Amino acid sequence: MLDYCKRYFLTVCLIVSAISCVKSSKVNQVSVETFFKNPEQSLYHISPDGKYLSYLKPTNGQLNIFVQSLSDNKVTQITRLNNQSIKYYFWAGDDKLFYMQEKDSLDNYQAYIVNKDGSNNLLIKTPLKTKVEVIDQIIKNNNAILIAVNDRVAEYFDVYKLNINTGERKLFIKNPGNIIQWISDDNGNINLAVGSDGVNETIYFRSDSKQKFEPVITNNFKSSLAPFGFTNQANHIYALSNINRDKLALVDFDCKLGKEVKVIYENADVDILDVVYSKTQKKLAYLTYETNKREIHFLDDKYKNMYDDLRSQIPNQEIKIIDKDQAEKRFIIRTYTDKNPGSYFLYQSDTKKLQKLADLNPQINPEEMCEMKPISYKSRDGLTIHGYLTIPKAKKAKNLPCIIFPHFGPSQRNIWGYNNEVQFLANKGFAVLQVNYRGSIGYGKSFKNAGFKQWGDKIQDDIADGVIWLNNKGIANPDKIGVYGYGFGGFSALNQTIYYKKLYKCAASYSGYINLFTYLKGFPAYYKPYKQMMNEIVGNPESDIDYLKSSSPIFQIDKIKLPLLIGQGGRDSRVNVNETNQFVKELRKRQIDVTYILHENENHQFKDMKNRLTFYQQLGDFFEKQLGSEK
Repeated sequence: MLDYCKRYFLTVCLIVSAISCVKSSKVNQVSVETFFKNPEQSLYHISPDGKYLSYLKPTNGQLNIFVQSLSDNKVTQITRLNNQSIKYYFWAGDDKLFYMQEKDSLDNYQAYIVNKDGSNNLLIKTPLKTKVEVIDQIIKNNNAILIAVNDRVAEYFDVYKLNINTGERKLFIKNPGNIIQWISDDNGNINLAVGSDGVNETIYFRSDSKQKFEPVITNNFKSSLAPFGFTNQANHIYALSNINRDKLALVDFDCKLGKEVKVIYENADVDILDVVYSKTQKKLAYLTYETNKREIHFLDDKYKNMYDDLRSQIPNQEIKIIDKDQAEKRFIIRTYTDKNPGSYFLYQSDTKKLQKLADLNPQINPEEMCEMKPISYKSRDGLTIHGYLTIPKAKKAKNLPCIIFPHFGPSQRNIWGYNNEVQFLANKGFAVLQVNYRGSIGYGKSFKNAGFKQWGDKIQDDIADGVIWLNNKGIANPDKIGVYGYGFGGFSALNQTIYYKKLYKCAASYSGYINLFTYLKGFPAYYKPYKQMMNEIVGNPESDIDYLKSSSPIFQIDKIKLPLLIGQGGRDSRVNVNETNQFVKELRKRQIDVTYILHENENHQFKDMKNRLTFYQQLGDFFEKQLGSEK
């Protein structure tokens, strides 16, 4: 009897184990709401004195600012917006916050200053269709910040000192008509500027505010000398430069001599993307660059030791410093992986205490998400194209339905990390290929410049070559490939169906450009200094007519044969909604299957959560209908 019981127990265990294995191999379908809802708490900042935290939290469908005291954890809602979310905010001193919300359809935002208890909400008065840019978040006297506004002349930005107590702004420096960037030092002085004639950029410098700005060096926009701060040595600045080299390097530049005097750091394979400067220590802290993943090169032992400690406390996570107090003792830390949207932490460098503040999306289970792997392949003309491939959970990389996902930009790039669109599509059973086609940043000057005037030509070849690579590797099912993108990615998705229709079954475009003539004409007035440069990068509407026509989907309607999904905002400042309406109408006349999602009150990117969820629900349904999936 005992042996029978043992055998019976063993049999039951084996059955339970087998059932568990079956269950574990089944992929849990995560809802659209889970992937695309607003985070409960996001965009954390810390006050300069280190006594208060702030963050954004959704209320009434919009993102509002909340402040939390670190002494008693009391939380106060600072803003109560019901029509437009906070776009951007920061601490303007110990007791006030500066924030922006959208004011029109041209990507311009209305600025405010508010006390940390929510009182005295001051409007920074600027005319409609003007833009406010922040130059320096707080000047040492703690009563003013430096902003640039284009209200005097629409094409150019003058510098103003903004009184954070009264909301009044006073003209500080009048733009002579060619300055596109103003750079301040730690004391709120502006002795460095960048000017442009549309093709060439000139660095201007003065030793103090009593002197006149003098030109230091001029270079063509195809090379870059990007100053970002002052060294401790008189007349010397820090800059990222690829002059006389292919990759952006961190250099010491002497403005009196007009030349680079020292290379502080360069990487032979990729550009430096970001440099962090410690105002407290008045020295460089570290820099970052992207290979397959984000890499850090430390220039200061304090920051290296701090990162080492953080990595020991939060292993197997990417770690970023998001903000810090003025004394650089309290830091806001953000973590993430390719499978995890991440968390916010408060870190105290003197005690090494780490306190978790919030998860960006606690409903996402990293165990259910999919791994993002770096890949590369050769383009047909010999360039190495980098990207990332995400394979659905519990599937082999063989004969899969695939979505090609070119990034927006094009002078942007895909990076390794959590991407809710990628994970959403992979969770539905699609392999997702992200392509860093020529023109993408981070891979050097030659690679970026190779994308100029190639929006409708070689960039599209690079994307198609990614599909061919997938097919040759046996990863994709050639009969189940779709393409999807946002902005330039949507433009590319449409062009892929025009020039490479045999590679695809369908395409989806979210705010994709359809007419490059309209795109070039539609920039706000303050883009005037960049007009000639854009003609060189995109195409000249007067001399490149045939190329721009052949690259614009609206002029190639007769070549589109595949089912499409198109998402569009009625207030989009970059894509003319009337043209999109006509584009869809003409396609439907030709019996093309078009799913058209138009949200009249949205801009280039859908901000309203209901509209966003509707779009992604229909996007997922569209690809499942056209391609099936391997759930």
